[in-house]
Amino acid sequence: MKADKQEYFLSIDNGTQSIRALVFDRDGQLVAKNKVDIVPYTSPHAGWAEQDADYFWSSLCEACQGLWPKLGFPKEEIIAVSVTTQRGTVVAMDKNNRPIGPAISWLDQRRVETKPALGSLESMIMRVIGAKDAVDNFHREAEANWLAQNLPEQWQKVEKYLLLSGYHTYKLTGNYRDSIASQVGYVPFDFRNLEWANDKDWSWRVAPIKRGMLPELRAAGEHLGRISERASNETGIPCGIPLISSGSDKACEVLGSGCLDPSVGSLSYGTTATFNVTTDKYFEAIPFIPAFPGVIPGTYNVEMMVFRGYWMVKWFKQEFGLHEQQEADKQGVSPESLFDDLLRAVPVGSMGLMLQPYWSPLHSTGPEAKGAIIGFGDVHKRAHIYRAMIEGLTYALREGKELLEKRGKRNLTRLKVSGGGSQSDEIMQITADVFGMKVERPHTYETSGLGAAIAAAVGVGSHSSFKAAVEKMTHAGDSFEPNSANHLMYDELYRNVYLKMYGSLQPSYETIRSITGYPS
Repeated sequence: MKADKQEYFLSIDNGTQSIRALVFDRDGQLVAKNKVDIVPYTSPHAGWAEQDADYFWSSLCEACQGLWPKLGFPKEEIIAVSVTTQRGTVVAMDKNNRPIGPAISWLDQRRVETKPALGSLESMIMRVIGAKDAVDNFHREAEANWLAQNLPEQWQKVEKYLLLSGYHTYKLTGNYRDSIASQVGYVPFDFRNLEWANDKDWSWRVAPIKRGMLPELRAAGEHLGRISERASNETGIPCGIPLISSGSDKACEVLGSGCLDPSVGSLSYGTTATFNVTTDKYFEAIPFIPAFPGVIPGTYNVEMMVFRGYWMVKWFKQEFGLHEQQEADKQGVSPESLFDDLLRAVPVGSMGLMLQPYWSPLHSTGPEAKGAIIGFGDVHKRAHIYRAMIEGLTYALREGKELLEKRGKRNLTRLKVSGGGSQSDEIMQITADVFGMKVERPHTYETSGLGAAIAAAVGVGSHSSFKAAVEKMTHAGDSFEPNSANHLMYDELYRNVYLKMYGSLQPSYETIRSITGYPS
């Protein structure tokens, strides 16, 4: 292809709260965007989180169809498509290629109480090496086990067992294929070797998934198929252009932020807040919690996460943000953009109000963990709660950074921040002050879409390699230097209060759980 000819790539990003159709050029500039807000899930019973798979598909079609009028050029100039999705949401398909029941969201809390069917010798070995809890947790958490035990007639009809990324690949191409870097969930995947687990692996014996149920895996940059005529009619995407493998939304965010060096930390301020480093050497930050596949073949994203991280901003908006919602409607802006006023109204440290953001338990805690806010006084108002929430999330991510440095035996020298929360200058400054490091944001906060576009560009030869594509398509945005006085206060609060909160409160969490039964 001629270098002077502009080339365009369509990224479809099916996140938790929206689906976005995005077009990037070969320089990584976002030239068109259409966003469709979605209902993340319905909850027919306490703890359930499910959504019709067809709803995800129809919303994807709506996002694409709304994109075309916004293009300043013929859509036929788009030469490749890639899809990135939320992680861990599963779709079971029948022999007629139709979903069997709703998709089960990654936010679902259904569990089974049975134990995995391992032999006595294998169970003993698992105990000796310290893996028994991880194996039991896989069995307990696997959506396939819940379906097989609670809806056995439905489970008997399952022909294909897919993640949401694999479902969209099927709908777009008719092929049962998926990206290696999308495999984050309770499926028999070998995270070290980046392939489906071998036949002797324990994961096949702790869940009822059979090898034939799973899609063919393709590395990022490889072709998953071509847009079918039917998909073209429903989405408006030109028929026959290639669908290129990329990865999950978090993996694409890391790539789209330009974080290729293991000394660069990637913070993602999304529904789940995460801290990632990219490495070509496999290691686990927490034993038996795997490193996830990176988009670049042969790499890993070692991750620490805060479940329901920046989801808390949405929670705050719903529960306490009526004023901002009303003002935003008058001004024609988003409510979140007005929350910076709350941050500016409160001094560093929120006048002693401290928040532990365990609205959902973490891998590093027990299932009894709960969120907590301590230090209330009569001076504290709504704005203090909001600032304490942002500070608490940042403390939790700093704790993750320090664990990754310890386990990876490498100090991080740079931090890059992406995701919706990174749009706030106040949040970026809090991040710099809590970490005591310069933090940068990329030129676009649509980094997951950009990561998928990078994979698409490599897949059709627009750039010769992932390294070359990242150099050409990612660009520096604003940067924020830490304020030394602010960092000093944050550092004292972090070390002397925050790091001790869980250990101090954990016995009370256990007691609350035993009395109320929540969480079950």
